[in-house]
Amino acid sequence: MTPEADSTIAPPEAFPGVARATASYLAKLGLTRPFDLILHLPLRYEDETRIVAIAEARHGVLAQVEGVVFDSEVRFRPRRQLIAHLRDDSGELAVRLLNFYPSQQKQLAPGARVRLVGEIRQGFFGAEMVHPRIRTVRAGAALPERLTPVYPTTAGLSQLALRAGVGVTLGTAELAETLPATVIERLGLAGFDASVRLLHDPPADVALEALEARTHPAWQRIKFDELLAQQLSMRLHRQRRAAARALALPGAETLASRLLDNLPFSLTSAQQRVLAEIRNDLARPQPMQRLLQGDVGSGKTIVAALAALCAIAADRQVAVMAPTEILAEQHYAKFRQWLEPLGIAVAWLTGSQPARARKAALAAAQSGAAAVVVGTHALFQEHVVFGRLALAVVDEQHRFGVRQRLALRLKGANGDELSHQLMMSATPIPRTLAMSFYADLDVSTIDELPPGRTPVETKLVSETRREDVIRRVRDACADGSQAYWVCPLIEESEQLQLKTAIDTHAVLTATLPGMNVGLVHGRLSGAEKAAVMAAFKAGEISLLVATTVIEVGVDVPNATLMVIEHAERMGLSQLHQLRGRVGRGVGESACILLYQQPLSLIARERLKIIYENSDGFEIAREDLRLRGPGELLGARQSGVPMLRFADLIADARLLETARDVATDMLEHYPDHASRHVERWLGGRDELLRV
Repeated sequence: MTPEADSTIAPPEAFPGVARATASYLAKLGLTRPFDLILHLPLRYEDETRIVAIAEARHGVLAQVEGVVFDSEVRFRPRRQLIAHLRDDSGELAVRLLNFYPSQQKQLAPGARVRLVGEIRQGFFGAEMVHPRIRTVRAGAALPERLTPVYPTTAGLSQLALRAGVGVTLGTAELAETLPATVIERLGLAGFDASVRLLHDPPADVALEALEARTHPAWQRIKFDELLAQQLSMRLHRQRRAAARALALPGAETLASRLLDNLPFSLTSAQQRVLAEIRNDLARPQPMQRLLQGDVGSGKTIVAALAALCAIAADRQVAVMAPTEILAEQHYAKFRQWLEPLGIAVAWLTGSQPARARKAALAAAQSGAAAVVVGTHALFQEHVVFGRLALAVVDEQHRFGVRQRLALRLKGANGDELSHQLMMSATPIPRTLAMSFYADLDVSTIDELPPGRTPVETKLVSETRREDVIRRVRDACADGSQAYWVCPLIEESEQLQLKTAIDTHAVLTATLPGMNVGLVHGRLSGAEKAAVMAAFKAGEISLLVATTVIEVGVDVPNATLMVIEHAERMGLSQLHQLRGRVGRGVGESACILLYQQPLSLIARERLKIIYENSDGFEIAREDLRLRGPGELLGARQSGVPMLRFADLIADARLLETARDVATDMLEHYPDHASRHVERWLGGRDELLRV
């Protein structure tokens, strides 16, 4: 078991008054302290405070009915099931249980009076409830006076046990305010203690719609506190980083001028602006923590290379890490092309390279003979040692885990000094996301594409017109251009029935005789992938069939056509990244999105967005709306604590207020700020940003 897993196991005494078995299940939900359970708020609520007559219950709407069972039997056609019928003064209702226990048969025995909570629908037996919640009652039994909370749970942990655990914990909790009274009064916030207790145990007269839409003042208080805790944590991280030390890298004007003179292009004004921001950071004796973002093809890599020269001029090293071998190799090729004419050695390090080459790269990194070391995840492995690392560049940073980025950064630690870190992303970050999850970072944005980039025409084409698409590919390649054909899977999937790269390559090779059709996918060795990509870039391959390993980093200006198979199954960011592989030269370029009917509503919306938009920032905003921040940032995989209650779109104004309050509290109420972060994060924010 990993250390991370160990940390989630709650000791028996973690929840006083809660059964030991319940506590073990709570740990599975990530609840390891009483306050975690207090903040385990309901997903929804059920109104069991009133009985609805069977004849008046609306179909498809959750309702509670009460009646007397007059018939009950186990039937075996079409499968074993328990069917019971009950009636009240207004009508009759069937109950159907497909899986049942003897105790449930007893509950539904003829003559029993029961209350059922569920949805009525028209079924084989007429109006029926399937697997409702069942409770045996006496005639005239009192109804609950409060709404019934329904909590997120895990297998083996019943709602009843959860409610009991929450009740015991709330009974002994002292939920003192962590916000200054002046802030609560100025913002008109509900009290924290009252808000929590209302959400766990709402009275019947509370507007159910406001609770479930999370617009009730109690929910607003919880969401504000969560956003404030995040903002405070980010600011505290920024303060700690400002107190840390790093080697100041004052600049490299001579090397930079030589590199710029050798380039066949000039930097855009946006590139010059972000480079100045990065150089200013590097010149300070505190570790830089900057995110360089820019749309596909905006020229982030040359900015990173010019930043690297600041470290190299100070006789220090630079590590450049990318998530895939294809992207890492593209960086390696570019850094060699740009830096080796300046007499700067660039090394290449991946997990798949031959032992002799790997040994040489490790030695060059340790001795400092290689000023720049480019590679994949291999760079942060324990046996990789850098002699004088001062700058770590992490591309597509959201694809790496927090601990992985930290491991690379610590390889530059020299006593009390840390290395500088420049993270890059071609997935533009919407403003609300930057305010929330990058509040402790400095963000530079390249918002201008280099001149000469041609707009890419996007076409939506049904799978039924596949032959037309193949003819389009044939014509484009016959005219001297090159094309990509992207498939989402390597091998056949019976569940998804998707075309595979291997099968598609075979079909296209047979359909397009005389054309050199290449194939690249993630299961090829690094050397095999490199050979195919080199042949494609040299023009020896006209059509490249590939999986999404070519999503980032591939730069072939002569490629003017891209076909994306089963585009309806890909995310917006991925589609935009793939489309960015064409339009890099002077020829007119197109991206054909092949889709298969029937389209789900979400797939239809994604295709409409990518068809109508070429602006990466607008696409990222839509992606945030559709998918949420966790998937957009890769944060679900990287260990960044996600927002549980607040919504970055719906609660954007609340986020702005929390940001301002965080600044005020750190300056004027530091004790309140510390207590607030401790309450919400419980010391688990140490890896929130590294």
